[in-house]
Amino acid sequence: MKIAMPKAQPGVVSVVVVNFRGADDTIECVSQLGAVDWPREKLDVVVVENGSGDDSLARLTAAFSDDERVRVIESAENLGFAGGSNLGAANARGEFVAFLNSDAKPHPAWVREAVAQFDTSPAVAAVGSKVLDWEGKVVDFVGGSLTWFGMGYKDHENQPDDERFQEPRDILYGTGSALFVRASAFAEAGGFDERFFMFYEDVDLGWRLNLLGYRVRFAPASIVYHRHHASMRSFGPYRESYLLERNALATLYKNLSAENLGRFLPGAMALLARRAVAKSDLDSQLFDIRRFGGAADEFDATTPVAKESLASLFALDQFVEELESLSATRDELQAARRRTDAELFRLFGNMIHPLLGDSSYLSGFRAVVDAFEIEASTDRRHVLVITGDALGEKMAGPGLRAWKISEALSAEHDVRLVTWNAAKRQSDRFEVAHVQLQNERQMAVHEQWADVIFFQGYALHHFTTLQKSEKIVVADIYDPMHLEQLEQGREFGTERWTNIVRSATEVLNAQLARADFFLCASERQRLFWLGQLAALGRINPANYAADDSLDELISIAPFGLDSTPPRHTRDAVRGVVPGIGKSDKLVIWGGGIYNWFDTLTLVRAVGVLAERRPDVRLFFMGVAHPNPDVPEMAIVQQTRRLAEELGLTGRHVFFNDSWVDLDDRQNYLLEADVGVSTHFDHIETTFSFRTRILDYLWASLPIVTTRGDSFGDLVEKEGLGVSVPERDVEALADALERMLYDVDERAAAVEAVKRVREQFTWEETLRPLVEFCRDPHPAADRVLGSLSAPIELGAGARRTRPVTAEEKFQAISTRRHGLGRDIALARHYLTNGGVSSLIAKVRSRSEHARAGRR
Repeated sequence: MKIAMPKAQPGVVSVVVVNFRGADDTIECVSQLGAVDWPREKLDVVVVENGSGDDSLARLTAAFSDDERVRVIESAENLGFAGGSNLGAANARGEFVAFLNSDAKPHPAWVREAVAQFDTSPAVAAVGSKVLDWEGKVVDFVGGSLTWFGMGYKDHENQPDDERFQEPRDILYGTGSALFVRASAFAEAGGFDERFFMFYEDVDLGWRLNLLGYRVRFAPASIVYHRHHASMRSFGPYRESYLLERNALATLYKNLSAENLGRFLPGAMALLARRAVAKSDLDSQLFDIRRFGGAADEFDATTPVAKESLASLFALDQFVEELESLSATRDELQAARRRTDAELFRLFGNMIHPLLGDSSYLSGFRAVVDAFEIEASTDRRHVLVITGDALGEKMAGPGLRAWKISEALSAEHDVRLVTWNAAKRQSDRFEVAHVQLQNERQMAVHEQWADVIFFQGYALHHFTTLQKSEKIVVADIYDPMHLEQLEQGREFGTERWTNIVRSATEVLNAQLARADFFLCASERQRLFWLGQLAALGRINPANYAADDSLDELISIAPFGLDSTPPRHTRDAVRGVVPGIGKSDKLVIWGGGIYNWFDTLTLVRAVGVLAERRPDVRLFFMGVAHPNPDVPEMAIVQQTRRLAEELGLTGRHVFFNDSWVDLDDRQNYLLEADVGVSTHFDHIETTFSFRTRILDYLWASLPIVTTRGDSFGDLVEKEGLGVSVPERDVEALADALERMLYDVDERAAAVEAVKRVREQFTWEETLRPLVEFCRDPHPAADRVLGSLSAPIELGAGARRTRPVTAEEKFQAISTRRHGLGRDIALARHYLTNGGVSSLIAKVRSRSEHARAGRR
């Protein structure tokens, strides 16, 4: 596939102009290059005299004999645009090769503005200029589309040039009449395919460059003016049709994946036949035996056929003739491809364009598109979402977030949600699948299916298949696990605590070093993660040149809430939980109890408030985590013990010993008067994003929370309730009293909640991810070698083997819970994963135990 080219001279632009029986135009074109705003010593011009068979060679040689920048190369035969351009490129000296039609004149900024697009990223391999008519008023090329049957067409052709066409963007291909290509990328891709001769060779080159992982850019300020000559018409229009039909099939055959080729190519061949008949008004039922009338002329061995129709037949035959060489090219290209069809279809424009308006053709077109399911296969990517959380009627934050992400992406893509935990909940909008932990064979099936891989938590750590994957990877780092472990691991002694935090940090560092795109929960988090990314070398010239805001590397996508308002369907707390009456004032704690939360101050504050407001009630909505791999933390028992000691349990403080079903939580929330969240003021707080508060917004609850985190700031700024200092019992009791009993203040908070919650619907919060999946692309520093490679993790430092989530759980659960916990876990694994899952867990624990004894 590669072609030989001279050693490129940095900063030099070689302009290749192919001449075929148009010396006057070529001389004028090359003379216009003298006005281009580019250093004279950095401009190299190669004129290819392409076997014109007239006096062109003599005229061109004489015209440029005094210009040391211009070299004239002769071809003894007409090699077509593709062959002539390749011959010019083979003699080019520049870092960039620019192909310019002989009947065009460049704007002075033509070269400068195109080269500027190459500077945006090392992944940019080609730049297409804006091409206008000779007067500069009407569009000739501002981007091109490609039909599913392989025929390219110009977007907005013959329309006025206006503000619509002023922004640079990625495109599938640039027009060969004004196209810049990196010499190295042109050589790697094999240049223009000379079998095409002319037509679609630029489409094919752009497609191949994109497949190889490069980008093609449109440079609107790089302008060329084009004077069209109807040169092909002098050879007969059927010759043009022949080349178009043949080359379209070749383009499809070389570049499509096996899956899509099996669908598109038969459809394209069927459509070719319908097009051939429609173009010449043939009656394709002429030979139907039911039409036989016995007339003498029906026995004639020949019938008149228009050359336009024969052109399609001959094109198909020549495609067959070239199949052997095309197959070799296809095998090499498909082995080298770095991007999927689904990634590139976004660049194709309107793929379902018939390109012909004949009524019989249009009916056939629709029949083919429907029969071969073309439309359904052109615009949906395969997105794999991976979580380690349980998926069921009861879901914690990570599982719920993965579920909502799958729902959001399933509107435009085929989504598969995979967990190595329980998978009891199913969806009619996307697939839900279970894999066994560290089962590489099972995960490999999903990895091979995917175009984009989105994961949370420890997925990359647990599966080597994911670590080795070349697919586009999105890492969800909305949960700074290593900061959580600073609190969660505190109770296990210095050595174990240190190891847990180090393990979480190394797991996160591996994610930060690999992923193409990251999601975090807040601007605070984004700044935090940018620091860690910088330390790992991901804030580098490649990513900065691609986007100096770095929004294409890391975006904010917080936890969200349903845009559909909650609806109360049953009594859940009031009159149901003994001790909570219909008229009591209900404060709700909307999730689990973890070590980084300050539930002790909350219980004391409720005790203080209860002395003057006997009808206050506090309800903890969930104690037992739905993921059995997450053990009960020490704070749970401390909270229960304090409530007992203060005489509040069953009178003013209540615990739900289970976990509320996902689809039932609104019934609890809607019965509450206030939502509460209290925490300690430490580093975990600073960068946390309390997902439970989203449910309070959803249910229009005024909020009482501790200051110090993102939501504490939001509550105070927007008047969503009251934020208080940490560990201040009296301030917290006073805030609860205001939100429960001050009618005016409470009403103002509810109105503010209703206003602000629209900012946090899943549709809004997941917009960056949805947009990314519409245009998924590798991070700039991961494409074709970066300008700055990520720092080697752990280089020169003492390394310890990371502790897996399973090991942490085994150590903690064995230490804290004993036989009762083990029996509960065994029941869970048996129920949700069957005997094989239970055996795997027992074997895993035994292995860890033996390792510990060693």
